[in-house]
Amino acid sequence: MKKLIALGAAALLLSGVAQAQTQELFVNIHSGNAMAQGAGLVLAGQALEQKAGVRVLLCDAAGDMAVTGKQGPKLKPRDVTTQQMLQGVIKAGAKVEVCALYLPNTGLKASDLIEGVQPAKPADVAAHLLKPGVNTLAF
Repeated sequence: MKKLIALGAAALLLSGVAQAQTQELFVNIHSGNAMAQGAGLVLAGQALEQKAGVRVLLCDAAGDMAVTGKQGPKLKPRDVTTQQMLQGVIKAGAKVEVCALYLPNTGLKASDLIEGVQPAKPADVAAHLLKPGVNTLAF
């Protein structure tokens, strides 16, 4: 009986560890405001540091921070642009995409995006959002 209880407790513990390892954060940034963009990217970075999977979707004016050559203002206290912050979360392992409407409605191409940013596929984004353990934030 004691072995059975110990096995059950171990199974619960392991399932909790598995859930913690699959925790994911989906950050949708659509604001053109640099501070709102920065807030989303700061939280994405913090989630990455805490070993969460992070996926960032840039829509509307926020997509501009993923365009090569568009730097934007520097934000305090680190004096970095949102594009630099975006590059940091990409380097740390975040998946970053521009929404499917961004490129066709701006006249830009995928080749105009900084390294590490891809056009989103709506079916893939929807499937990701429907997975258990995905928390969402919008800015």
